[in-house]
Amino acid sequence: MNTTISGLLAILLYLLASVLLFARLSRGTTGPGTSRSAILLVGVAALLAHGVLLFPSIMAPGGLNLGFINAASLVALITAAVLVVASFQEPVENLGIPVFPIAAISIVLVLMYPTDHLITGASTGWQLDAHILISLFAYSILGLAVLQALLLAIQEYHLHNRQPGGFIRSLPPLQTMESLMFQMIGVGFALLTLALVTGILFLEDIFAQHLVHKTVLSIVAWCVFALLLWGRWRFGWRGRVAIRWTVGGFIFLMLAYFGSKLVLELILNR
Repeated sequence: MNTTISGLLAILLYLLASVLLFARLSRGTTGPGTSRSAILLVGVAALLAHGVLLFPSIMAPGGLNLGFINAASLVALITAAVLVVASFQEPVENLGIPVFPIAAISIVLVLMYPTDHLITGASTGWQLDAHILISLFAYSILGLAVLQALLLAIQEYHLHNRQPGGFIRSLPPLQTMESLMFQMIGVGFALLTLALVTGILFLEDIFAQHLVHKTVLSIVAWCVFALLLWGRWRFGWRGRVAIRWTVGGFIFLMLAYFGSKLVLELILNR
């Protein structure tokens, strides 16, 4: 399949899945319409088309081509894939309402602005590739946790103001939503820990000049999530406190990876 055609197909399927999820959420999960499984299958088809577009672009002959736009699209793909897989077991499919359009936008950028920025080569070995992929998975899962936190904040606001109507009725109970958020944070934190460990083991100098900002911000994000999980275990942190810590930790993580790539590649042209 031509990569442009697969990209356009992925965009249409992502947007269709998002619209179907929004319609389902608006009318309530028990109302008539497209079933949850059918919507998730549309999401699976979108993922496959997205992969067909992105794989040859990233897997360049000289190494991994992970310029800013390719990296953003890969993160969007991983995030959507994790979401779809998790949705077959847990009631988190409504996160696809924002995630799928974001993935579609990332594909538009890949098609419009192809990048050529090799970050690994034949001499670097599989270790660096593994470190990068683990980091991207950690970023994606913690990104889902932030979206879950924002949805939880909306749900909590409506319930506290005695406005449980509308789409709020279609969401799982508040306790379930919060539990799902902490499950995502736990998995993401474990992967972030592994990413930092592999960085120390596989990179020659994790505090080299071109990496120091990324390393320091990643460590700060790790500390924020570690304190959040400790606070949850020790003091039972929940609600707004947990939401704020989750958003704060992800901001540091976002600045660590995409903030630095934005400055280095798109502004400084390095």
